[in-house]
This record gives sequence, structure tokens and C-alpha cells, in this order.
Amino acid sequence: MLAHLPLPTPASPKRGIYSSSTTYNLQLSMDFVYQTLAINILCNVFTFIFSCVVLYTNVFKNRRIQKQAYKPDILWQRLPLILFNLVALTLLTAVGLYMGQGFFVKENPSVLTFVMQLGLILICDDFYFYWYHRLLHQNKYLLAKIHSIHHRASTPFPMEYIYVHPLEWLGGYVGPFIAILLLQEVNVYVFWTYLIFRNLHEADIHSDIRSIVFTKLPLIAPTEHHDLHHSRPYGNYSSTFNIWDKVFKTEMKTDAPKS
Repeated sequence: MLAHLPLPTPASPKRGIYSSSTTYNLQLSMDFVYQTLAINILCNVFTFIFSCVVLYTNVFKNRRIQKQAYKPDILWQRLPLILFNLVALTLLTAVGLYMGQGFFVKENPSVLTFVMQLGLILICDDFYFYWYHRLLHQNKYLLAKIHSIHHRASTPFPMEYIYVHPLEWLGGYVGPFIAILLLQEVNVYVFWTYLIFRNLHEADIHSDIRSIVFTKLPLIAPTEHHDLHHSRPYGNYSSTFNIWDKVFKTEMKTDAPKS
């Protein structure tokens, strides 16, 4: 009689498909890591090409904010630290995503879920970055030993978004993970959208080119906002949104004196 009893149905996998330890879901988790790294690498390849166009052609000459000429070899001077940071960031991202795979869900999100998750990640990231960035300026030791490296770029070009002391980007990496911990479950398409937007926005605000797209999006900080911070580095600490500088009275005016 026992031979004819139905076998128990295997438990369905958790919705966070990257949290399972089965071989199948292990492959899914590695696919997620590889796909995320590919997105990040492609964004930085685009930023490198964008930098070459800005530095070595006249395509954007009439749209530049500052008029100082770039040094001919500035990209190659900056490249060793930029490449070191990108390699270290890639390795840390791979480890972090693999270890935190249980927080991610791969399914088609509703519009409401997509907007709410993306909005929360961007807000948490930028609110954290505002205070972190402000601390790097107001603490004389951190400014002199760490953040001053990034501010060698008084007239920035796109790739200089990652021209920073390694400890600086490591500390700045915390913001989105605060949001992920709050949400507990994040859709991978939301996370990928966040990565693409954040990378391209960082390239844009370090381009020294007057914004075309981001000036038309409400609350999104355009290039002019961050470019002013590089030329007069004692305000405009926000990155994605300019609202924090308005609320906390650190917004700079275009006629602010240089220091």
C-alpha cells in the first residue's frame, strides 16, 4: 500500500530566487552577478568614450560651463587611480551581490513597485551621500587627506567621477544598501535601472557640459549644480537631487566667489 502513496510535492522556491542553494538557483545567482557587472562595465566604457569626446574633440565646445582648457594628458594622468578604483569596485560589487543575493527578486514588477523601490533607493542613496559629502568638506582632516584628491578636478571631465581616494568611494557605497535593507526585497530590474541612472548621472554632472536632459526633470540636480561645487568647493553637496542643499541651506549661487 505504501508504494502507491503519492510522493510529497517539492516546496516551491522562495520568491527571492537568488537565495536558494540549489545548483539551478546558484546559476541564476551567478547570472545576476555577471549581468550586473556587465551593466556597470558598459556604463564605464561609455563614460570613458564620453570623456575622450569631451577632452579631445570640439563636439561640446560651445556647451562647456567653464572656459579653462584641459591639460592634454590629463586623462592619462588620472587613469591609474581610476582603473584601480574600478577594478576594486567591480570585485567588491561581485562579492557583495553574491552574498546579498537573497535580497533580490527577478520578476516583472508592477509600475507602483518599480517607482516606489527606485524612488526609495535614490532618495536613501542621495540623502546619505549629502551628509557624507558634507562631512568630507567640513572635517579638515578628511578634506585634506581624502576628499582633496577628487577636488584636484576643478574643471572635471566625465571619468573623474571615480577619480577619488579608495576610502572615499568605499564610504560613499553605503547609501543604496541602506535602502535595500529597508526594503528587504528589491526587484533586479529596479536595481539595474538605479545602476544605469546613477552611473550616467555621475558622468553627466562631471562632464562640465550644460545639462540637456536633467534640467527637464524635476528635483534632479543638473551638471551646473555639481560643476559649481568643483569650481567653488564649499556648498552644493547633493548629487542626484538638489533639494537637500535647499533644505539645509548649502545651495550655492552662480556668482559665489571662488575660494
